[in-house]
Amino acid sequence: MRVVYMGTPDFAVLPLRSIVEAGHEVVLCVTQKDKPKGRGGKVLYTPVKEEALKHNIPVFQPDTMKDEESIKTVRDANPDVIVVAAFGQILPKAVLDIPEYGCLNIHASLLPRLRGAAPIQQAVIDGDEETGITIMYMDEGLDTGDIILKKSIKIEADETGGSLFDKLALMGGPLICEALDMSEKGLVTRSPQTGEASYAGMLHKKMGLIDFNWDAVRIERLIRGLNPWPSAYTYYDGRMIKIWKAFVMNACEADDFDSYKEAPCGSIVKITKEYIYVKTGKDILVIESLQPEGKKRMDTAAYLRGCRMSEGAVLGMEE
Repeated sequence: MRVVYMGTPDFAVLPLRSIVEAGHEVVLCVTQKDKPKGRGGKVLYTPVKEEALKHNIPVFQPDTMKDEESIKTVRDANPDVIVVAAFGQILPKAVLDIPEYGCLNIHASLLPRLRGAAPIQQAVIDGDEETGITIMYMDEGLDTGDIILKKSIKIEADETGGSLFDKLALMGGPLICEALDMSEKGLVTRSPQTGEASYAGMLHKKMGLIDFNWDAVRIERLIRGLNPWPSAYTYYDGRMIKIWKAFVMNACEADDFDSYKEAPCGSIVKITKEYIYVKTGKDILVIESLQPEGKKRMDTAAYLRGCRMSEGAVLGMEE
C-alpha cells in the first residue's frame, strides 16, 4: 500500500520501520518542526525524520496541517492510507478524507480509556492494572473513532512511564502492519468505542510537584509515572530534589517513629543509612533514589553520606 506516515517522537519510530520492512511504500513522512535542544541550542531532527531519511523517504514538516498547502502536499502524495502515531497535531476533515483506506491511528491505551496526549504515563499514575495499543480509524473527535484492533499488556508493580513507553512502542509496529494487511484484504471489522471514556492531558513540569497531603500510594505512582520526564520533585531547604524511586510503608509500621502522629505531612519522620521516611496524608513514603538540584541521580544512601538532613525537617514547596 502507498502510505503517508505522520509521527514525531521515539514512540513513532518502530511502527514506521515495521511498515517499511513489511514491504509497504511509504511515500511521505509528515512530522513536527525540528527544535533546538540542550545548552548549545543545536537544532535536532525529530526521531521520525531521522528514521525516514534512513529509508530515503521524503519528509514534510508543516506548521499546521490545516492550511491548503499542507493538505495539497498530502493529497499529491496519493496515499492509499495515512498512518498516524503521536504526530502532535489535529488533522482536519480535508486530510482525513484523502485516503481510500482512511487514516489509522496507533494509540497507546485501550480506548476509550485514556484518550488524549499522555496515556502511557497516566496509566501508571492512575494505578491501572493493564493498558495496551489500539489501532483505530481517525475521525474529527479526539481519539473517538472506530476500533480495528486492540492488544493489552499488564502494568507491572514497578512499572515506570519510561519502561511502559518502551513496551508499547514495540507493540505498535506489528499491530499496525496487521491492520494494514486486513485493510488491503477487506477483512476489517469496525467496532465503535464502548464504555466510559477518560482523558490524559499533556505532560508538563509542574505536575511533578509532590503534594505530601496525598496518600503515599498515590505519590509513589506519580513518581513512577513521571519517570523519566518530567519527573516528580519536592524541595528541601529551598532547593529542588527529584524523587526517582520510592516505596510505601503502612502507617501501622511507623507507630514507633518519634512524633509521627503529630508531624505535618511532608515531615521526615525517620532517617536510616539507606532511606528517608516521609509522612504523607496516609502511610509513609520511603525514598530510595533521588537527585539533588545540580547533581546526578543517586541512591538515597549516597545522598545521605554527603548531606546533612535531619528528622523533623519538612519537604514541600519552594521557599
